Amino acid sequence: MATIAPITKISPRLIRVLGCNPGPMTLQGTNTYIIGTGKRRILLDASDENVPEYIGHLKKVISDERILINDIIVSHWHHDHIGGVDEVLDVIENKDTCKVWKYPRSDAPETTLRNANIHHLEHGQKFSIEGATLEVIHTPGHTTDHVVLVLHEENSLFSADCILGEGTTVFEDLYEYMKSLQVIQDAKPSVIYPGHGNIILDPVERIAQYISHRNQRETQIMAVFQQQPTSMFDEMDLVREIYKDTPEHLWKAAAYNVSHHLQKLHKEKRISHDGDRWKLVPQASL
Repeated sequence: MATIAPITKISPRLIRVLGCNPGPMTLQGTNTYIIGTGKRRILLDASDENVPEYIGHLKKVISDERILINDIIVSHWHHDHIGGVDEVLDVIENKDTCKVWKYPRSDAPETTLRNANIHHLEHGQKFSIEGATLEVIHTPGHTTDHVVLVLHEENSLFSADCILGEGTTVFEDLYEYMKSLQVIQDAKPSVIYPGHGNIILDPVERIAQYISHRNQRETQIMAVFQQQPTSMFDEMDLVREIYKDTPEHLWKAAAYNVSHHLQKLHKEKRISHDGDRWKLVPQASL
């Protein structure tokens, strides 16, 4: 895993500023991106709150490049992406005119900011600034409000937390998440700039790996149902069958993953449930 520098000028139209908030879920930290070539630019994501090191690096880029942050686009509501927005607004000279954008949540009230109102993004919305044209694509699954951005000038894609530079990501809704992976695959990006981890230079292969990983686990779950088509199983029953080689202290986490797969299969009408127990839906009844 290559070390990510605090500030990286990836291209004339793209500067990455590391969020300086490393952790098990954030890897080396949240990747935030300054996009465009002109005086007014767009900032994608803003790291976490109370990270003065990040704010210092961001101020340095703004000063060295002699730029203004015209818009802040937040990929989703998680604190490591939206938490630093107020502090960014505190240190930019055009605080009163900089707009903050985010897709609306469908599962909970919106995050409120001290320094600005949040403008709602729409699927397909475009932002055009000097040197960059960005298109918003709603990609729920990780969260209900998650978006990725396509940079049309180079057919690259900012994946936020949908696809990471290392490992796999977590999600709230596997059914929606798998559909979002397919949307990203259909975009055929030339490169992916993730929300965490290093740049993905083999995006087609990486997306296929993400889809394959989830499909493999689903195949294992369905095999248990098909081998005992009249039996009912709870999550832990399935874990005992599928995760036999996994230490038992990890079975609770495994059950959480199995639960997501069960919800997806239920939405697809491939299984049914009675309380917390699940069974195969006979093909003839579909």
